[in-house]
Amino acid sequence: MKKKLSDRVTVVGGGLAGSEAAYQLAERGLFVDLYEMRPVFMTPAHHTASFAELVCSNSFGASEGVSPAALLKDEMRLWGSLVLKAGEQARVEAGSALAVDRDRFSAEVTRVIESHPKIAVHRQVVERIPEGPTIIATGPLTHEALTRDLIRQLGEDPLSFFDAAAPIVFGDSIDMDYAFYGSREGSDDYINCPLTKEEYDRFYEALVTAEQHERHDFEDASFFEGCLPIEELARRGPKTPLFGPMKPVGLNNPLEGGRRPYAVVQLRRDNAAGSLWSMVGFQTNLRWGEQKRVFQMIPALHRAEFARYGVMHRNTYLRSPKILTAALNTRVRPDLWLAGQIIGVEGYMESAASGILAAFNVARYVHGEEPVTLPRETMMGALFYYISHTDPLSFQPMNATFGLLDVPPEVQALKDKRARRQWLKERALRVMAHFLDQQVSHYV
Repeated sequence: MKKKLSDRVTVVGGGLAGSEAAYQLAERGLFVDLYEMRPVFMTPAHHTASFAELVCSNSFGASEGVSPAALLKDEMRLWGSLVLKAGEQARVEAGSALAVDRDRFSAEVTRVIESHPKIAVHRQVVERIPEGPTIIATGPLTHEALTRDLIRQLGEDPLSFFDAAAPIVFGDSIDMDYAFYGSREGSDDYINCPLTKEEYDRFYEALVTAEQHERHDFEDASFFEGCLPIEELARRGPKTPLFGPMKPVGLNNPLEGGRRPYAVVQLRRDNAAGSLWSMVGFQTNLRWGEQKRVFQMIPALHRAEFARYGVMHRNTYLRSPKILTAALNTRVRPDLWLAGQIIGVEGYMESAASGILAAFNVARYVHGEEPVTLPRETMMGALFYYISHTDPLSFQPMNATFGLLDVPPEVQALKDKRARRQWLKERALRVMAHFLDQQVSHYV
């Protein structure tokens, strides 16, 4: 093994990617200086100083079956992901999805980070990229001064898009005379708020005409399709929400003799106690007074009290294909890695996964070895290949999706989509396990 270059690594940003990266580095025996600007400087979206605070949904997506989100979690489990372990400890009922009590989740990540003997936490704003091996994982709300320094050193103006969060209501303000428990998977993990056609028509008209917050200087940014505000979705056509978050399929109403409602708004448990429920798919930029007026038109929410209104904020991400290698270090400075949403991954788990790869390659770097890329047969490898190799001019944030994986012709010919996905999942986990056996053991 080559001579170790340094025992200390800097990680900037205490979100999911930064927390994961710091933990992975520390577990590999390196000392980590972790910088987080909260609470010294708060962002428009954060409410606490906790590490890995969830500012949007409390769902990490599917955790079972053959979905791309489940495959990504299975790969991260092989790496010993802190974010995944904390998520599973803070899990709340949400059918096949991994949804968490957001406070318990962040508290657990914070406890692990602050108690780790090899992690030193610094609560301060970082305005310039540090010298030496560094991971920048400051997320989509990076401080302006650091953003300017990134542009100066990397030579690329950041792109941006709008991200939005859904409202959260108090459970005891939901009128269960107009709602029922159930899910499309057959569990009772969601509260379903049905609407008749007449109720939906009135709700739709109020939704598309309600007053929004002004976008000020953000007019040049676009919406990310995976987190489109409900009012923007509705403007695409009166029936569009009925094929999206208000889809009634699989949610027959026992209050109406088991008949399918015309439309349904689902509520997902937001904490373990069941005192808070988030409106699934209802991220919004409506003014707070308008949210109360419009969403209380849903019969089960006619007296709803809101623990948190929906908000929208601008997310910044870099044109990563011109900046990063598939190992997630920058082309102009090999000892600088980027991770998290700032590189153009979209999703909690995708962000944390990028922290895993960045940390692993930093560990290789300080041991005097070349960084590695993950096999493209894996979900993580395919995602980071997209991040670093797609057309820079058409680059957009990306979730884990089977569309990123190469599919052999004989597998593509299978008529059963589930069989195709099962084959891809088994291959990915087999390849990742082999990669770990070959690459990781001497650093753990």
